[in-house]
Amino acid sequence: MIKSSICELLGIEYPVLQGGMAWIADGRLAAAVSNGGGLGIIAAGSADGAYVREQIRKAKELTDKPFGVNIMLMSPFADEVAAVAAEERVSVVTTGAGNPSKYMQMWKDAGIKVIPVVASVALARLMERLGASAVIAEGGESGGHIGELSTMVLVPQIADAVSLPVIAAGGIADGRGVAAAFMLGACAVQVGTRFLAADECSINPVYKEKIIKAKDLCTMVTGRRLGHPVRALRTNFQREYLKLEYSPATDEELEAFGAGSLRKAVVDGDNDGGCFLSGQAAAMVKKVQPAAEIVRELAEGAEPLLKGAGEWVR
Repeated sequence: MIKSSICELLGIEYPVLQGGMAWIADGRLAAAVSNGGGLGIIAAGSADGAYVREQIRKAKELTDKPFGVNIMLMSPFADEVAAVAAEERVSVVTTGAGNPSKYMQMWKDAGIKVIPVVASVALARLMERLGASAVIAEGGESGGHIGELSTMVLVPQIADAVSLPVIAAGGIADGRGVAAAFMLGACAVQVGTRFLAADECSINPVYKEKIIKAKDLCTMVTGRRLGHPVRALRTNFQREYLKLEYSPATDEELEAFGAGSLRKAVVDGDNDGGCFLSGQAAAMVKKVQPAAEIVRELAEGAEPLLKGAGEWVR
């Protein structure tokens, strides 16, 4: 069985974290991943503190294993959600879209491990100075908000730049990706897109079907004009958004066009009005299955590859 420093740090069986996917990763999915030996993550997204507390308590009812909360720091409810995470004493907080420095001491005082998502060496170094427990190096292959660098080049650069444990994310959907991440210097992986097809993932069935049927060129990136590039499945909505992005439309009009689009995808399965966030690895997701089975397949699929790596050395 693969073991790494992350397993000991977080008290988990397999070095697999589930991504904090806004509107998607709720208490039920997080608990299922944690019960399967990974680390489940509840996504706060743009939700308020009451919702996040409800999901944390739901997860606590379903598992006695560690789980975490992902906090999007650009959310208007970030202060509120940060306090809820501390009050509920979740095991881990992962952060994205901002600098978590003003919350770090509060979380540490609550015994919480803080693991920011980073897309650059500079940000990883800053998080190390702030006292993060580990960092998630997320490449541009991932779904949702993305950075410029791919996982292949980002992970080794961050592994060289910091002494913290590095968790690789972006484009990982099977044991081959996990093994590659370890070879690049990571000691764990974070996976989002494959968990969209988990039995316990509560997205609209249309969304799951789109993931299962996805092909290699299934995603596209929009939002660069606004400074917040996002990767999602190619749909009518995404194509229209891209046209508007390169039209004379104002930024305000662009923001208004995209408002509520993620909810329309997750809840309604609306192909024309929904933004179906997905990483490039969607084409590697072949079936709907229990979250615990996904966790095991990721870890157990990597083991023979890592053990057999010596065959390439002469």
